[in-house]
Amino acid sequence: MSKKILIQQGRLINPYNKTDGIFDILIQNNKILEISSFIEPNETFEIIDARNNIVVPGFIDLHCHLREPGQEFKETVATGTMAAAAGGFTTVCAMPNTFPPIDSKPILESLTNLSKSTGAIRVLPIAAATIKSEGKSLTEMFELVDAGAIGFSDDGNPIYDPFIMRQALNFSAQLKVPIINHCEVPELSKNGVMNESWVSTQLGLPGIPNSAEESMVSRDILLSKLTGGHIHIAHVSTSGSVNLIRQAKKEGVNITCEVTPHHLTLTDSIILNKDSSSQDFVISNDSYDTRAKVNPPLRTSSDVDSLIEALNDGTIDIIATDHAPHSDIDKICTFSEAAFGISNIETAFSSIYQLVINNQISLTKLIESLTIGPAKILGSHQYGNLDQGNFADITIIDLNKQWEVNPAEFLSKGKNSPIDGSTLTSKVVKTIYQGKIVI
Repeated sequence: MSKKILIQQGRLINPYNKTDGIFDILIQNNKILEISSFIEPNETFEIIDARNNIVVPGFIDLHCHLREPGQEFKETVATGTMAAAAGGFTTVCAMPNTFPPIDSKPILESLTNLSKSTGAIRVLPIAAATIKSEGKSLTEMFELVDAGAIGFSDDGNPIYDPFIMRQALNFSAQLKVPIINHCEVPELSKNGVMNESWVSTQLGLPGIPNSAEESMVSRDILLSKLTGGHIHIAHVSTSGSVNLIRQAKKEGVNITCEVTPHHLTLTDSIILNKDSSSQDFVISNDSYDTRAKVNPPLRTSSDVDSLIEALNDGTIDIIATDHAPHSDIDKICTFSEAAFGISNIETAFSSIYQLVINNQISLTKLIESLTIGPAKILGSHQYGNLDQGNFADITIIDLNKQWEVNPAEFLSKGKNSPIDGSTLTSKVVKTIYQGKIVI
């Protein structure tokens, strides 16, 4: 029997049962033994003083890239899960665009075994929707679900062929797992490196129009309606996509979607001028910052406003990081040559908390979007819910702590953060996974 841990007098916020108050939490082994307004401590307990902190369910990231196998120079399961824990996450869902892709039972089981032996937190595998993620033929979906896959995606590439997507959604309806699509029409986004806007024109960079995303979102909605399969739209970035999804939900389509921290908080103007709040939009030494190159690209302020509104009204179901670590060589180059992707799993909560400070979203909505929201998509009441008998996956946060983002201090191998040097308010101070203090 492991030593009992007593978390004392933290503000427990648990969106699952709408708890918000000062409580003690007693943990033993990997489970929550008791939650009460006061629990008498004794000398055998390990005490965590959580006064002036919030205590919430461990965060769940439905979309991150751990890069292993095949790109261990960018990230590994070990470094990626420690970085996730530093950001308050106790469960991450690993995307399958590795080398080789997670497209067969042996490769998936290898990742599962690796995660158990080297991972700091829970790793749930997402399998490739098509063999080698080439979009030509479906993987053995029933076999992969039996092996532990929680969904299917060719993320990094769209599932482009509508017939293949129709078949994938047919299987989704039977298997009760989502098909997660990176919605992008390649003919519209071809050669684009950032959002198509006046900013791309001023910088002389080829742009990606909103319609590249929205066209495929519309197609996937129609195919989900046809098949009854669960379509999950990854990293929604445009107001048009939001409007399509909102209407689809009103019509009863089996659709969910996610938004990333960077699409909620940054616009394409940061690529022109690091101080994106400045009205002096001129090309400077801060322009062409490859750390802000991401796919889908950072959009305009009106798109950001639409995303925030959609998160508040429930059109957007969850926040997912799309943590995409890269080596320095992938980013220290011209903007056109640079890889797409941002390392943000360690800054996710704190960056979005600025919206709470500005009264743009509520603290409860933020926590819900990182906990019970993704847990519902996973079909689990054990995750994202601090309740007696559940797993002791717990995140403790100091909402008042200010800190400066310094990617050199990231636990992730990926240091590519466009908010480098920013001062954020709120910091994860402890992450507990299955009753063990990880961070």
